[in-house]
Amino acid sequence: MAEYSIKFDVAPEIVSVPFGSLITEAARLAGVNINQPCGGQGRCGRCAVKVVSGAVRRRSALRLLPEDIEQGYVLACQSVIEGDTYVEVPPQERVERKLTIDRVVAEIRVPENYKFNRDQSIHRHRITLPPPSMDDQRDDLSRMITAIRQQVGVENIKIPLTILRKLGSILREGDWQITSILDTQLHDDGYLAQTSLVDISSAHEIDDNPLWGVAVDIGTTTVTLLLVDLVSGQVKAQVSEYNGQIARGEDVISRIIYASKEGGAEELQALVLDTIHELLNRACKRVKGFNVEPKDIVKATIAGNSTMMHLLLGIPAESIRLSPFITAVNEVPIYSAKEVGLNINPEAVILCLPGVASYVGADITAGVYSSGLDDTSQVTLFMDVGTNGEIVLGSREWLVTCACSAGPAFEGAGVINGMRATDGAIEEVWINSENYEPTYRVIGGGKPRGICGSGLISLLAELFMTGIVDKAGHLKQDLSTPRIREGVNGPEYVLAWGSETEHTHDITLTIVDIDNLIRAKGAIYAGYRVLADRVGVPLEVIDQMLIGGSFGKYINIEKAIQIGLLPDMPWDRFQFLGNTSVNGAYLALLDREVHQRIRKIASRMTYIELSADNTFYEAFMSSLFLPHTDLTQFPSIKALIDKKD
Repeated sequence: MAEYSIKFDVAPEIVSVPFGSLITEAARLAGVNINQPCGGQGRCGRCAVKVVSGAVRRRSALRLLPEDIEQGYVLACQSVIEGDTYVEVPPQERVERKLTIDRVVAEIRVPENYKFNRDQSIHRHRITLPPPSMDDQRDDLSRMITAIRQQVGVENIKIPLTILRKLGSILREGDWQITSILDTQLHDDGYLAQTSLVDISSAHEIDDNPLWGVAVDIGTTTVTLLLVDLVSGQVKAQVSEYNGQIARGEDVISRIIYASKEGGAEELQALVLDTIHELLNRACKRVKGFNVEPKDIVKATIAGNSTMMHLLLGIPAESIRLSPFITAVNEVPIYSAKEVGLNINPEAVILCLPGVASYVGADITAGVYSSGLDDTSQVTLFMDVGTNGEIVLGSREWLVTCACSAGPAFEGAGVINGMRATDGAIEEVWINSENYEPTYRVIGGGKPRGICGSGLISLLAELFMTGIVDKAGHLKQDLSTPRIREGVNGPEYVLAWGSETEHTHDITLTIVDIDNLIRAKGAIYAGYRVLADRVGVPLEVIDQMLIGGSFGKYINIEKAIQIGLLPDMPWDRFQFLGNTSVNGAYLALLDREVHQRIRKIASRMTYIELSADNTFYEAFMSSLFLPHTDLTQFPSIKALIDKKD
């Protein structure tokens, strides 16, 4: 089979690929990261690259303008290489790495009642063994197990082969005194289960020296990691980074589709592991006073949605997106770090928190616990907004849950000038109702580069409340303002002129963007409306609404109600909790009983599949207006509209 040489302007090496390879496949070989937000399906148009020379065949040119095609632009995921080729990768198509970390993770405090000796599953023990003699011919392993049983009081110890291989030398180096690290999990009834030997050393550790653990939240967009001293319970470092899988799809469905391709699952697993390893190295370097390395970490708890868990563990995820939408596993057994592929202590205990269903994962069970929903008498609606909208309704007595596909619009994807909440993103907008001129606030204070999720909600609400957009989402083109014009994708509103922006291009919101935003907010509102109706609890009687997720922390309540994303209820009933998933993982890392409680939460939650009948579809269609077709559901907005009329 013929092979061709491919050179990318951003890579030093020339790579060779067989006839019929895609540009994205060549890019991967060259170490070039090209955005594929739709997972390589050719739908988003965001992987456009320029073929300067060579022969390629376009399978699709969706979203490329005629002038782009004339200049040699192609979709990397849809272009087959048929000759030696030179490719230029525009900066906007490379994966952006910068992240505003303090917008993702809030300060996490040690629980007031945390007691290491009582709550923690993992402990360090000094063990003294009688040396062998002609009268005591026991093997090294039997000698150590007996000493641990007598001095620590535990039975049924699991001994990994990696430890058995170094046991003899460590016993003799330490003159028959060793430091052991043991992890003891609990049965559901609270009694001790099997104890695992995590590590042994000849070093004489000081009792109050840290034992290191990590809590990890694998979000579809962002991975967050907390490095924790398990003895004190203190978070010593907290770091976040975009999930490397974003380059292969910005939503879970796109990633599942990508994983189904040859080598796709292995690549996605490697990408998320690389992200975690980068965070581990960064977190260890931030700890002051201790020379911490990833190999010193002996325990980890991991939360994430069901797809993220499957992709991390290399478990096929295809069944998640196909009817009847079943996961391979909801409660992952306890594994060691070497089994999962994490570069920490190879026998470190890995606790993957339990999920409930295909689209209600461990991020939600962890969030339910950390938010206190499972322990309150108040009727509570909990929601985590991301590429999916996961919703839980209930109290300490009962819990029901569902999920709806919001799409990535509120994450800044699927919107032409959308971006994530980093420096340069417009996060808040105000529009003058007389001349329709906008003012805005930019993260970082510099010139804008795009609009993030909170900015999109704010902009859409302002457009609606000032009459620039009608309730159906149509831009009114008869208004006397140059801000409304006909663009290449139809009517659009210019939020920032090119002279004001960092990249010198106009920042606009198009009619297509508005439609995507209305669909996203409509899906979320319909989700919790149907969930409430299913259990006979009117939204009006809900005592509190808890909103988790880093995105939810920055939603403007008033404007979210104005577009119909949040229900019309008194503002004091809303609480924004930030990343409840990583907080729940942190609490489970500290306390083995919390881990058990999250397992019980998962078993208590009744999952409702919204696609099982037409109820959700009908509610969704009714929500595709601003704020809704039925204005009686939004009395405060109706009053404002009536006052204007």
